[in-house]
Amino acid sequence: MAEFNGIPLRGAPLPMQQPVRTQPQVSPEIRRTAEQFESMFLSEMLAPMFENLDTEGLGGGGMGEQMFRPMLVEQYAAAIAHSGGIGLADSIITELNRMQAAQAAQAGVQQEPDDGADR
Repeated sequence: MAEFNGIPLRGAPLPMQQPVRTQPQVSPEIRRTAEQFESMFLSEMLAPMFENLDTEGLGGGGMGEQMFRPMLVEQYAAAIAHSGGIGLADSIITELNRMQAAQAAQAGVQQEPDDGADR
Protein backbone atom coordinates (compact mmCIF):
# COMPACT_ATOMS: atom_id res chain seq x y z
CA MET A 1 0.00 0.00 0.00
CA ALA A 2 2.53 2.52 -1.21
CA GLU A 3 -0.08 4.87 -2.61
CA PHE A 4 -3.34 6.25 -1.35
CA ASN A 5 -5.52 7.93 -3.95
CA GLY A 6 -2.51 8.47 -6.17
CA ILE A 7 -0.45 10.19 -3.47
CA PRO A 8 2.83 8.43 -2.69
CA LEU A 9 3.20 7.75 1.02
CA ARG A 10 6.96 7.39 0.92
CA GLY A 11 9.51 9.91 -0.16
CA ALA A 12 10.91 13.24 0.83
CA PRO A 13 8.73 15.43 3.02
CA LEU A 14 7.16 18.45 1.38
CA PRO A 15 9.07 21.68 1.97
CA MET A 16 7.53 24.08 4.46
CA GLN A 17 6.50 27.38 2.95
CA GLN A 18 7.37 30.55 4.77
CA PRO A 19 4.53 33.03 5.26
CA VAL A 20 4.49 35.77 2.65
CA ARG A 21 5.13 39.15 4.21
CA THR A 22 3.51 41.93 2.23
CA GLN A 23 4.66 44.77 4.45
CA PRO A 24 6.57 47.74 3.12
CA GLN A 25 10.27 48.06 3.79
CA VAL A 26 10.80 47.95 7.56
CA SER A 27 13.93 49.12 9.30
CA PRO A 28 15.91 46.34 10.99
CA GLU A 29 15.64 48.18 14.32
CA ILE A 30 11.84 48.16 14.22
CA ARG A 31 11.77 44.48 13.21
CA ARG A 32 14.24 43.56 15.99
CA THR A 33 12.33 45.54 18.62
CA ALA A 34 8.98 44.02 17.59
CA GLU A 35 10.49 40.51 17.73
CA GLN A 36 11.96 41.25 21.17
CA PHE A 37 8.55 42.38 22.39
CA GLU A 38 6.96 39.22 20.98
CA SER A 39 9.70 37.18 22.65
CA MET A 40 8.98 38.81 26.03
CA PHE A 41 5.26 38.13 25.61
CA LEU A 42 5.88 34.50 24.68
CA SER A 43 8.27 34.10 27.61
CA GLU A 44 5.55 35.25 30.00
CA MET A 45 3.06 32.86 28.39
CA LEU A 46 5.46 29.89 28.44
CA ALA A 47 6.73 30.37 32.01
CA PRO A 48 3.67 28.81 33.75
CA MET A 49 4.07 25.69 31.61
CA PHE A 50 7.43 25.00 33.21
CA GLU A 51 6.62 25.92 36.82
CA ASN A 52 5.20 22.57 37.92
CA LEU A 53 7.40 20.23 35.92
CA ASP A 54 8.87 17.29 37.79
CA THR A 55 12.58 18.00 38.21
CA GLU A 56 13.65 14.47 39.09
CA GLY A 57 15.75 12.67 36.56
CA LEU A 58 18.24 14.06 34.09
CA GLY A 59 18.22 17.66 35.31
CA GLY A 60 18.24 16.59 38.93
CA GLY A 61 16.46 19.73 40.12
CA GLY A 62 18.08 21.85 42.78
CA MET A 63 19.06 25.48 42.87
CA GLY A 64 20.87 25.35 39.53
CA GLU A 65 17.79 24.26 37.67
CA GLN A 66 15.67 26.86 39.44
CA MET A 67 18.14 29.54 38.34
CA PHE A 68 18.53 28.44 34.73
CA ARG A 69 14.97 27.40 33.88
CA PRO A 70 13.78 31.01 33.30
CA MET A 71 16.74 31.50 30.95
CA LEU A 72 15.75 28.36 29.05
CA VAL A 73 12.18 29.62 28.74
CA GLU A 74 13.48 32.97 27.43
CA GLN A 75 15.55 31.16 24.80
CA TYR A 76 12.55 29.06 23.76
CA ALA A 77 10.50 32.25 23.40
CA ALA A 78 13.25 34.01 21.43
CA ALA A 79 13.55 31.04 19.06
CA ILE A 80 9.79 30.97 18.51
CA ALA A 81 9.62 34.73 17.89
CA HIS A 82 12.63 34.68 15.54
CA SER A 83 11.16 31.87 13.45
CA GLY A 84 7.90 33.69 12.78
CA GLY A 85 6.29 33.51 16.18
CA ILE A 86 2.56 33.93 16.60
CA GLY A 87 2.28 37.01 14.40
CA LEU A 88 2.50 39.56 17.18
CA ALA A 89 5.65 41.22 15.79
CA ASP A 90 4.06 41.53 12.34
CA SER A 91 0.93 43.06 13.88
CA ILE A 92 3.03 45.58 15.80
CA ILE A 93 4.95 46.54 12.65
CA THR A 94 1.73 46.88 10.64
CA GLU A 95 0.20 49.12 13.30
CA LEU A 96 3.35 51.25 13.55
CA ASN A 97 3.38 51.67 9.76
CA ARG A 98 -0.31 52.66 9.81
CA MET A 99 0.31 55.21 12.57
CA GLN A 100 3.33 56.67 10.74
CA ALA A 101 1.32 56.99 7.52
CA ALA A 102 -1.49 58.74 9.40
CA GLN A 103 0.99 61.14 11.02
CA ALA A 104 2.63 61.86 7.68
CA ALA A 105 -0.76 62.52 6.09
CA GLN A 106 -1.75 64.81 8.97
CA ALA A 107 1.56 66.68 8.74
CA GLY A 108 0.98 67.13 5.00
CA VAL A 109 -2.46 68.64 5.64
CA GLN A 110 -1.19 70.98 8.35
CA GLN A 111 1.71 72.26 6.25
CA GLU A 112 0.18 73.49 3.02
CA PRO A 113 2.76 73.78 0.25
CA ASP A 114 3.84 77.30 -0.60
CA ASP A 115 2.92 77.99 -4.22
CA GLY A 116 4.93 81.21 -4.30
CA ALA A 117 1.90 83.49 -4.61
CA ASP A 118 1.55 86.39 -2.19
CA ARG A 119 -1.74 86.51 -0.36
